[in-house]
Amino acid sequence: MSGEVEDQILAAVGIEDLDERVYRFLLTRPSATPAEVAAELSLTGRRALRSLSALRGSGLITQLSGRPRRFAVTDPEPAIEQLIRQRTGELARARETAAALSAVFHATQRIESRGGPIELLPGSAELGRWFVRLQQQAREEMLVLDRPPYALAATNPVEPGLLADGIAWRAIYAPEALEQPGAMAEVAELARLGEQGRVLPNLPIKLAIADRRLAMLPLHFDLATAPVALIRESLLLDALICLFEQFWERAVPIGPDQPDAELGDTDRTLITLLTAGLTDTAIARQMGWSTRTMRRRVSAIFDQLSVSNRFQAGVQAVRRGWI
Repeated sequence: MSGEVEDQILAAVGIEDLDERVYRFLLTRPSATPAEVAAELSLTGRRALRSLSALRGSGLITQLSGRPRRFAVTDPEPAIEQLIRQRTGELARARETAAALSAVFHATQRIESRGGPIELLPGSAELGRWFVRLQQQAREEMLVLDRPPYALAATNPVEPGLLADGIAWRAIYAPEALEQPGAMAEVAELARLGEQGRVLPNLPIKLAIADRRLAMLPLHFDLATAPVALIRESLLLDALICLFEQFWERAVPIGPDQPDAELGDTDRTLITLLTAGLTDTAIARQMGWSTRTMRRRVSAIFDQLSVSNRFQAGVQAVRRGWI
């Protein structure tokens, strides 16, 4: 029993169980080829190479010079310490987000009446009308957290005109928003018009902020009955802007500012959807492929990046400037 727990300890720093088995095998010898790893652990050659590539990308092993390819473990203590620092940074950002969300929660609990910096609007009809009005009032900037459900149609006919007028627009999409029919085509067109779009899994709220002066925040996702908070300049608005900026730093850009010759537009879109957290079925539907074709393309990208999972693919793609 203790051996099983020990074998899985590196999961805490993002190493998959099978990759850890490969790593522990390499610890027992000076070096090994992919074929030796495959034979020892009853893996296919392709799967063994994928694990070796993932471990190399994490800094736990290195590839020696010469042929055939051989891999050897680096000093475990500094290598694992680096992985711990990376994971600690992620947890620190999560803690900051929790604090900002708590500020939103407690401020909302103090809402007592109309007329102050916070006003409650009833129901989806008001939400739809006010969202259009909020956009029309913007003179400089819109900040939007976009996720279903929607009070109006998922498409936004107002935004293209505002972009043409020079309004800066930053939108963070939940993966579910990109699963709507035609969503990726619309997002691509908005990007062409000037929108800066990013994707972030697990967006906890819907939000729109105009000129950092006025915000709309539905208080739950049953939009037919949900009250909507209209928030004017206040500490709560400051907290919501701070929350948006934290989400923006963590979100995955939808397409790079400069095209990368290493990756075509189709594969760039594919890896963006992968790291955004869409399911295989949803990605295949968006790309117009079968699930089998989609998984084959994903496998090819994983091989190109020398990774074995979506998280590692996202890290490596950002490092290479692909997304």
